[in-house]
Amino acid sequence: MSIEPLLLAGRLDQLRREASGTRARQFRRLLDECERYRGEALPAEHPRASITYFGPAAANLALAYRLTGQRHYLEELRRWLAPPVSFPHWGKAHMPDHDLDAGWLCHGLALAYAWAGSDLPEDERTALFDKLVLQGTRLYDFAVESEGQWWSASYWQNHNWICYAGLATVGYVLAAEHAPAQAWTERAKQNFATVLDLLPDDGSNCEGVVYWRYGVPWIVSYLDVLKAAEGNDWFPRSAYLRETFWYRLYQAAPDLERIVDHGDCHDRRSGHSVALYYKLAAEYRIPQAQWLAERVADRFFWREAYESGVKPGVRPEAYQELLWYDPTVPATGLDALPLGRVFPDLGLVTGRTSWEPDACLVSFKAAPGGGHKAWETSHRLADEKGWSTLNAGHHHPDAGSFVLLGHGSYLAIDEGYSNRKRAEHHNSVLVDGHGFVNEDRYHVYKDLLREHVARIRTATVGDGWVYAVSESAAMYDSDLQVHRLDRHLVMSPRGTLVLIDDLAAGVPRRWTWLLQTDNPAESTGTGRWEAAAGSGRLRITALEPADLDAEVVATPIHANPTSSTPSLVIEKVQHTLRRHCGPVEQARFVTVCEPLAWDDVEPSTVDVRSEGRCLVVEVERGGDVETVAIELDGKDPSGALGDDADIAGEGFAARSESRT
Repeated sequence: MSIEPLLLAGRLDQLRREASGTRARQFRRLLDECERYRGEALPAEHPRASITYFGPAAANLALAYRLTGQRHYLEELRRWLAPPVSFPHWGKAHMPDHDLDAGWLCHGLALAYAWAGSDLPEDERTALFDKLVLQGTRLYDFAVESEGQWWSASYWQNHNWICYAGLATVGYVLAAEHAPAQAWTERAKQNFATVLDLLPDDGSNCEGVVYWRYGVPWIVSYLDVLKAAEGNDWFPRSAYLRETFWYRLYQAAPDLERIVDHGDCHDRRSGHSVALYYKLAAEYRIPQAQWLAERVADRFFWREAYESGVKPGVRPEAYQELLWYDPTVPATGLDALPLGRVFPDLGLVTGRTSWEPDACLVSFKAAPGGGHKAWETSHRLADEKGWSTLNAGHHHPDAGSFVLLGHGSYLAIDEGYSNRKRAEHHNSVLVDGHGFVNEDRYHVYKDLLREHVARIRTATVGDGWVYAVSESAAMYDSDLQVHRLDRHLVMSPRGTLVLIDDLAAGVPRRWTWLLQTDNPAESTGTGRWEAAAGSGRLRITALEPADLDAEVVATPIHANPTSSTPSLVIEKVQHTLRRHCGPVEQARFVTVCEPLAWDDVEPSTVDVRSEGRCLVVEVERGGDVETVAIELDGKDPSGALGDDADIAGEGFAARSESRT
């Protein structure tokens, strides 16, 4: 039997030469990963937990064998192939044969068949071939039979990318010996053609950083096998992939090791893929992606490997690290990059005070479920075909919410992962105690009418300043008659956050302003609190409304990211500062949040003055004064600063100065 080595054709001699040179680091990683497998006890029967790990393990061992010719890698590969080949189904707790387990194993075991199948004993090779035919057929049949439902048409969702990438890989590997497999690759190609057309051009991901790290490598994996098998290079056609590294970078915490955890995030460290950074650097010549890959490999990799709640984790990507690394891409650091960026499809506005680890960072977002392009397209497909395509269950009810980090700490936080998602878990506003329409469930955007759209109305990012306005009124039940729920957010070059929430309803409502912290905010005087956060702390000053009604409460969060592994349950308690006013038809909350080092005791003076719909907020600390002018209806407010602004945008002007 002669099997064309998919992804390796024409490369083997070069890879072997470079294994002791430019790819020595990646080669060492591959061999170390294969060494780890020798100590793993493998189940004789299918466990309840996920078996995705068998796929990349088989690929790693097969590649090590193909490169070195050392038979102990082949013998270990045989040990790892025996259990999944013997299992009657792939996957047990959730959708056996038809979901993630099947996708992962079709991909990894097919590569093992392509790279090492000819050297397996004939009976084992035949058993592997027959199993791949069976599982590929099952996956393909499900995709056809469920067309327009679940992952078969969930173009913006990781299950779609994983299952179709697995189907394509096994199809290409088996096609020469099993003619029906050509239908598998054609269906996968049609799917990914649609995926590339429908993904947002800004590179953002509504599922959040963790599922970006888990899912996006599979889009790349598919394009990789397509190019190898058919010679079709689809990388240039994907605006999404060209831009998506920047989404990931600007959602990195200041220390770059941790993440901004919008969306379902298992923890604050599960965000890196060295392999994906290498591939994006190689395909789009992004030197910062090459630099970040090396930074992660040098400093962050092993802590994520051991602490991440995402399985099978980063270690099994060794074969992709070796194959996707391009030593001709230079590595360039981040210092010359802008400090802020706007991702319009997801309504995501980010900024930081520097690229140093102790910098302050804000991430602010407002968009409909899945982002604007997914929201509009999914509703169009529902109208035209009756298809359910969005499946944005990992996208939280967080329009108008923000995350704030500073001084090495999380200061204003997101909930992370939750099963019953609610606006009250975020830095949001409740109306008569209610969050978004039809929330308090896993998929809060499912079956919502098209008009439930939040957006960023305007954004100005530059000169160390960030200003943006979110509009979220449409996300509340129409019975509440919320006419306006606009948040004006400013972050200064020092990291000071100014928030103005401009609220209105058709009838008097009780408005509740929420701020989430890891530790309880403690009162330091009327309208002032401080929340400790390890190396940092957050000083909160409430300027409006004057008649303060506030409390700090514990908010428990519960989640189980996978039904197959109950032990992965996530339980935590965050703490919520709640400020109330009303019932009134119109309300305004004006708040200043100052990120401080834990031992910084310098006092600050905070003041607000207003004239009609124009507000000026001034924050003085240590002789440095930051002044922000905001016109709530978008008119030019710069006159309030005496025409002496450092930066101005729609409805916004600001300056900083020293009075010492």
